[in-house]
Amino acid sequence: MFQSDLLQNKIILVTGGGSGLGLSMSKRFAELGATLVICGRNPDRLANGAAEIKQAGAGREVFTFPCDVRDYQAVEKMMTDVIAQVGLPHILVNNAAGNFLAATEDLSPGGFDAVVRIVLYGTFNCTQILAKHWIAQKVPGTVLNIVTTYASNGSAFVVPSACAKAGVLAMTRSLAVEWGAYGIRLNAIAPGPFPTEGAWKRLFPDKAFDEQVKKRIPLGRFGEHRELTNLAVFLLSDEVGFINGECVTIDGGETLAGSGQFSLFTQLDREALKKMMRQMRGS
Repeated sequence: MFQSDLLQNKIILVTGGGSGLGLSMSKRFAELGATLVICGRNPDRLANGAAEIKQAGAGREVFTFPCDVRDYQAVEKMMTDVIAQVGLPHILVNNAAGNFLAATEDLSPGGFDAVVRIVLYGTFNCTQILAKHWIAQKVPGTVLNIVTTYASNGSAFVVPSACAKAGVLAMTRSLAVEWGAYGIRLNAIAPGPFPTEGAWKRLFPDKAFDEQVKKRIPLGRFGEHRELTNLAVFLLSDEVGFINGECVTIDGGETLAGSGQFSLFTQLDREALKKMMRQMRGS
């Protein structure tokens, strides 16, 4: 389905590209010929991720830029450096995110702010700053935002993430209309459960919960990274350039079976659940 040179001559910037789904997508893009630029706050993670991406891309160079996407000025500098050292990215994948389980009545203002600033502000910062360059140079561009299945319906115990991802989804649809005249298209992917080391530690406490989540999914299993990365490639490809403002859910039917990915936790003893959440956060 995917030709080996499908993304040849494309420069793709992936936020949070050093680990998790961002790394998996970056490796797949490199396999198909893209030049990868990854950014994130952890230089060591970026370096390790770049080595994996380079291997997947048959030795093609991978560029890393440490950056906190919450900081607008830092993103401006990063984008200037990327353009000077690599070239103007053709594609932006907004993948950087933060999330944790918490009873909302116990949520601190700082905890809410931390997630919203990474997910919503970070996505806006990267999108607007890169789009300014596309518009000024009168070239088309493509943005892919990674949201979540509960961006539309919400979910218990992840209110900061639900609010931020809902904002990103609204941004995707709004800018798809506003910037279509510039040849800029924006789409989103809403993944269900795709195991990653970082997210699983923060969101799924043990194997017993894994099994409970699986029972909610009609296909009876978690997603495989290759399935999500192939969807990302499809949406980014010039071959489907008429898709604009769309959000594609990939969750094995979980949302159709019952919205609110973490709402099943409401069935547990609340005090025991809160204790478990505090332990997971190390507090």
